[in-house]
Amino acid sequence: MTRTELPNLTLPQMLRENARTRGDAVALRQKDFGIWHPISWSEYYRRARHFGLGLRSLGLQPGGHVGVISENRTEWVIAQMGTGIVRGVTVGVYPTSPAPEVAYVLGHADVEYVLCEDQEQTDKVLEARGELPRIRKIIVAEMKGLRQYDEPDLLSFEQVEELGAQLDEEQPGLADQLLDEQQLTDLALMIYTSGSTGKPKGAMISYRNIREAAPGIIGRLELTENDSVLSYLPLCHVAEQATTNFAPIYLGMLVNFGESLRTVQEDLREVAPTVFLGVPRIWEKMHSAIHIKMLESGRIRRWLYETALRQCEPFCFKHRSALGPRERLTYGIWYLLVFRALQNFIGLRNCRVSITGAAPIAPDIIRFFRIIGVPLLEVYGQTETTGMVTGHRPEHMLPGTVGEPTVGTEIRVAEDGELLISGGMVFEGYYKNEEATRNTIVDGWLHTGDVVELRDGQVKMVDRKKDIMITAGGKNLSPSEIENTVKASPYIKECIVVGERRKYVAALIQIDFDTVAKWAEENGIAYTTFRSLAENAQVRKLVEAEVEKANQTMPRVAQIKRLALLTKELDHDDDEVTATMKIRRSNIYKKYSDLIESLYGEAGAA
Repeated sequence: MTRTELPNLTLPQMLRENARTRGDAVALRQKDFGIWHPISWSEYYRRARHFGLGLRSLGLQPGGHVGVISENRTEWVIAQMGTGIVRGVTVGVYPTSPAPEVAYVLGHADVEYVLCEDQEQTDKVLEARGELPRIRKIIVAEMKGLRQYDEPDLLSFEQVEELGAQLDEEQPGLADQLLDEQQLTDLALMIYTSGSTGKPKGAMISYRNIREAAPGIIGRLELTENDSVLSYLPLCHVAEQATTNFAPIYLGMLVNFGESLRTVQEDLREVAPTVFLGVPRIWEKMHSAIHIKMLESGRIRRWLYETALRQCEPFCFKHRSALGPRERLTYGIWYLLVFRALQNFIGLRNCRVSITGAAPIAPDIIRFFRIIGVPLLEVYGQTETTGMVTGHRPEHMLPGTVGEPTVGTEIRVAEDGELLISGGMVFEGYYKNEEATRNTIVDGWLHTGDVVELRDGQVKMVDRKKDIMITAGGKNLSPSEIENTVKASPYIKECIVVGERRKYVAALIQIDFDTVAKWAEENGIAYTTFRSLAENAQVRKLVEAEVEKANQTMPRVAQIKRLALLTKELDHDDDEVTATMKIRRSNIYKKYSDLIESLYGEAGAA
């Protein structure tokens, strides 16, 4: 089977096929208490079948909705595939969501059965139980702390599997019958958008969408059955679905689940995956971690590090196969002296393809990782496109773009610069929102809301259409481009640009606490809290110098003239960022309106 010649099977049908053809091979690995536990393809399918049949015995009918609120773990994908086997639809909910957000998604999606990871997630559902009359059962993966709950609708994951095993024994052909009846047009998932403006919308993703998206993802990234991944980004996001479920199930790749989000760095070192997906914040954190390590090192090591970066930068965007003899020698020397240790430190020593997506990233961050030998590629996609639809080819990367369209993807640029997409991967529409669907898919073309430019056949992102700013002088500016240039600094975690109808650009800036704290210690600066660090005059000078450095790379009209440091971290619970850490721009503008106005007063920023 070639990368793009995939069987016309749904994901659950493909799981059954893998159990039949490669049953003894390891499909999943779960780390618990420091030990990795393997699950073969045959065991994966058996457990998914039993979980699905367990739901069936509890009353789930084809087309019924099953919610999942959990960090990534084997139970997440077993539940998703099990739900699919009995022709139900899986609805993921971010485990970081507060109870009101959980209640909204579960209620809007008409969820009848919900899988919760533990007591914390179960309590969120129970808190909102009065608003969720459709929920019939709450299933829990980890029952610790819940045994004494007086709640008749509470079941353990194992209990559901046992119910399914009984039904499987009584009706041994039922699972196969349901799977045989499954069509590519059936709904597989409902993925709720992050809701950076207004309430999240439920995007309906069919098995056809997944089957049409998979060849593009697999082909562009040159994935094979020998690849392995670490699953850690939220599975209720389409990007992680693509790398945990879509590609691995169609190809037979190995998926690893670490102990928790807190152990990702350690898990990466142990797993050393060949494929790694990171959103910009992950790459920024890794960049900061290396920066901190270099601050802690001696003068000679720091000199070696800086020299290695300087000498390898000129050819960092070349494919390894295109390097000349001198470039190979230069990289080889610095790999042995510097880069090998850095790759081991971040756990990407075996990574042959690494990806950044889901949000814009600073070009300097991509450049840094490519210099140290991590082959970072930028890709683009949306929930509504079932994931990645453009991406760099490993052998041809044009910095500043998100690559070319993948196989099966047709693109067009509207007169106002908006990117339009057509193809079988375009989603089926928004659940219970026909008006939004009609406004988004027009004459078969998905209106992405992203303004782009085409450069040598590759797509360059400008910004979200709704976020483009027009200054008082009539100049169009991209806030994301300015913000990402500033966020390349290891000392800056967030930058929110202001400038709509203003005489100049200003910014609210959140420091990166870990990196700035380390810098403060190195410079003998005392602090007690995030606020005391952010309010320190020397820290302000540090940030101003970093912003000025970024300004030098931007046109004069886009340069930040004044800034204010936030004295707290932006928080999902405070409605300042989404579950995927995207800025809720309008909420921040409203919440910090006085601070913003001070940036345009005569006195300037405090």
